[in-house]
Amino acid sequence: MSGYVDKINGAARRVPTWVVYILSLLPVPWLLYLAQTGGLGREPIKALEHELGEIALQLLIIGLCITPLRQYLGLNLLKFRRTFGLLAFTYVALHLLVWVVLDMSLLWGQMWADIWKRPYITIGMAGFVALLPLAITSNNMSIRKMGAAAWRKLHKLTYVAVILGGIHYLWLVKGIQFEPIIYMAVILGLIALRYKRLLK
Repeated sequence: MSGYVDKINGAARRVPTWVVYILSLLPVPWLLYLAQTGGLGREPIKALEHELGEIALQLLIIGLCITPLRQYLGLNLLKFRRTFGLLAFTYVALHLLVWVVLDMSLLWGQMWADIWKRPYITIGMAGFVALLPLAITSNNMSIRKMGAAAWRKLHKLTYVAVILGGIHYLWLVKGIQFEPIIYMAVILGLIALRYKRLLK
């Protein structure tokens, strides 16, 4: 087992982060193409919103997996944690942009009314706000200015953001559907694995 882990770790060290960025962003032009050509069904804008939001949640979950993978399996993918965080923010921003521009047609009054009246939108917006300071400070200069300890405390907002994202997905769907429940269970399970560490 340790031999396979060492091979994976060695391969990961040789993969530049820009490769992960490019591969992870490939779904964006493909989804836009599908939306333009009818490949996303009768409501392409809603489908595009959903797909972008789901990818964002998946990327947040991948970021949560990195530390437990190292602790329990010895897989060292820490060099990609910031990458996945920034990619998740990018997809959340695109998800929000589609809603603002394509779905709501920049009707700001109606958007604010929906944010206040519809809990799933309120929760989703709160998740985006939680991610903003993380995206802004995801650079070496911020770590130097803030100090490593303060920076790590701020970036615990990741847990808040991913929980809000899971709740947003749960409330968004109509009726009981297993997919958002599974996402939420995975999120809570990963946070439970790190519970003791969060209290330090």
